[in-house]
Amino acid sequence: MDIAEQYGKDEGPAQKVSVSMPAGRIAAVKARVGARGFSAYVSAAVERQIQRDLLEELLQAKEAEIGPPSPEIQEWAAEIFREAEALAANEQPAEGQGEGNGPEWHAHKAS
Repeated sequence: MDIAEQYGKDEGPAQKVSVSMPAGRIAAVKARVGARGFSAYVSAAVERQIQRDLLEELLQAKEAEIGPPSPEIQEWAAEIFREAEALAANEQPAEGQGEGNGPEWHAHKAS
C-alpha cells in the first residue's frame, strides 16, 4: 500500500509530487502567493476540485431522482458560471500586491 493511501485526505506527512502545468499558470500562482505559498495554493485547488467532483455526483443523483432543473434555473446557473469564468480569466494582482505580497492562498479576491 502506498503511504498516501494510509491516511485520510488531510492527514499524514507532506509528500513531494511532480505536476506539469502551463508556465503562465505557474507565474499567476507565484504572483498571488509567492514561491513559498505555491504548494498550499495547489493543495487548496485540489481540495476544491474534489469538492466540485463530489457536488457533480450529488447533482447527478438528485437529477436522476427528481428530474432536471427548469430552463430558467439552468440559464441562471450558466450566467453565474460565465461571470465567474470571466473574472478568473481577467484576474490581475490587486494594486500593491506583487510577488509574494498577494493574499494568503485561501483568500479569494472575488468574494
